[in-house]
Amino acid sequence: MEPEQARDYVDQLHRLVDDLVAPLEARHAPRMACERGCHSCCVDGLTVFATEADLIKQRHGHVLVANPHPTGACAMLDAHGACRIYADRPYVCRTQGLPLRWAQDGVERRDICPLNEAEGAPIEVLPEEACWTIGPVEARLKGVQEAVDGGMRVSLRSLFSDSGT
Repeated sequence: MEPEQARDYVDQLHRLVDDLVAPLEARHAPRMACERGCHSCCVDGLTVFATEADLIKQRHGHVLVANPHPTGACAMLDAHGACRIYADRPYVCRTQGLPLRWAQDGVERRDICPLNEAEGAPIEVLPEEACWTIGPVEARLKGVQEAVDGGMRVSLRSLFSDSGT
């Protein structure tokens, strides 16, 4: 797969994720404390597939020539804690804050941002469809990346040094 095809695929996948996440966001709106500037889950050292990084470089070069957010939080945040690449944020950022579920060692695990767990039913009792299932989208992203270059991941912070700063 050519890098341009991979970027287009990832862009379409991001839009699909947004569409799939929208009903969950609506369902959990009363419990969601996340809003512009909330960045407790925007951790430093976050890595993404290189194809997602390429999409960011292609569309947000102007951000990458600025200074990254200080170490300790995601490099893509501005001084007020807002994401400077929000429209093209990586997949992992598109589901944060929601109740998440995944399988680990044959056991279902669940998690939610501590800011969003105070309201609503405990995530342990939510039906499966009320949670975002981690795994299927990640597998699709990994497959695309492996078709391009073997599955390379890069840190978001490294995109600033790649841009010549």
